[in-house]
Amino acid sequence: MKQGIKSLVGPVVTGLAFLGSFCFFQAAYSYHLIRREQLNLFLYDGDYLAETYRGTGWLARFAGDFLEQFFHLPVVGPLIVAFLLTAIGWAAYRICRRFLGPWPSLAVGTLLFAWSFLRETGNLYQTRYTLVVLGFLLLILLALRFRKVWARAVAAVAFLGAGAWALGSPYHPDYGKLWGVPKLDYERVIGLDVETARENWDKVLELSKKDLYMEEASYCYNLAQAMKGALGDKMLDHSQNHQSTLLFPVSSERAVFSNTLAGEAWFQLGDMTVAEQSAITSLQASPKRTGARFLVRLAKVNLVTGEDAAARKYLDILCRTLFYGKWAWSVMPGRQDEATRKWIAESRAKLMRTDFIHQSDDPRTILQALLEADPANALAREYLMCYNLMCYDLEGFIQEYAKDLPKARLYHEAVLIWLSRQERLNPAEVTRYGVEVSEVDRMGRFGRNPNAFKNTYWYYYLTAMQEAQQ
Repeated sequence: MKQGIKSLVGPVVTGLAFLGSFCFFQAAYSYHLIRREQLNLFLYDGDYLAETYRGTGWLARFAGDFLEQFFHLPVVGPLIVAFLLTAIGWAAYRICRRFLGPWPSLAVGTLLFAWSFLRETGNLYQTRYTLVVLGFLLLILLALRFRKVWARAVAAVAFLGAGAWALGSPYHPDYGKLWGVPKLDYERVIGLDVETARENWDKVLELSKKDLYMEEASYCYNLAQAMKGALGDKMLDHSQNHQSTLLFPVSSERAVFSNTLAGEAWFQLGDMTVAEQSAITSLQASPKRTGARFLVRLAKVNLVTGEDAAARKYLDILCRTLFYGKWAWSVMPGRQDEATRKWIAESRAKLMRTDFIHQSDDPRTILQALLEADPANALAREYLMCYNLMCYDLEGFIQEYAKDLPKARLYHEAVLIWLSRQERLNPAEVTRYGVEVSEVDRMGRFGRNPNAFKNTYWYYYLTAMQEAQQ
């Protein structure tokens, strides 16, 4: 009876380890895997494969890149990771059973599984390093199959030597760290980035329900609200760090994550120059100096700007991938359908009409230029008004607001502050600027109890003025 129970312990623990790791990466850490796929590129091209996968560690790099292309698929990515992690624990257990009893062997296998699991949660971790560990364990297990001691020793040396060439090192200070800890809040920020790139604005807002008090999270929230035309109403329902959470600059000194996000808003606004700079900078600084997401962005930018030759260059590369090939082929110049041509035409209408040297650290100038090129660019107008508000520039805000008197709560609150500072806060002026007279009463209630109105522009402005006086 006891022997039967002992024989079941291994399979039961293995099944639980597989199920636990799968559920974790599927339910709590799936965006982590999706981002890994975005920073990866695997081409079905003989010349590319021969050029890329050579030298020390070629097999681990090949297998890792091949597997990571599936990580954006629901269920599939977590299944792959769960299988690899469980295989590491199983292989360690089988090796230890040659020398130890079942319980010590189970302990060693469990510890190695847990260590590999924690490494997998690293921010920039690459699957190849899990494959290296698994590969070496399997080579040792294979060597142990020889019956004679001397044969095992020879086989171990030969196999491990071949493994060092084909697999490489299981460690890298940046991409294969010795330890990792799950960061669930950062997983949500990665999710915001992924859904922003997918232009899934409802999902971005859903993920933003819990305020993470991080600039990247606020940036995604602001873009989603702006795309829905609600930034002027909802901006201060979420934490903000002045104007810096509206538009990120692109800089080689910033992290890849921030630079990648920076291009999302500029692309939607119509500044293809900064959007392209964002993609190129991120591409060059990414762990593998490549990434399907960046190539997709560069292809879209050049389609919009009419640089068909450059667009074809990126689309030709994407055509040789498993999951982006169909899209790349459908948007190739000369093969575009009506929906694609319509999107390109609408995007081109936003482009600046004159070329001038500009940097992303001067958002106001860029937004003004975009509006000069296309006064109907509602997104640029909303960003410009909100940018002025977050900079406390009421005069600049009023200049834009007065053109069409948009109805938005934060705008109306800012108008009342401006009228008050002009000593023109009377019913006639309030009505002239499109604000309900009842808002003046609400402003009075704010004055009596500011803490009850923390999501208003009045509170934001008052807090800034008080800090400036200290």
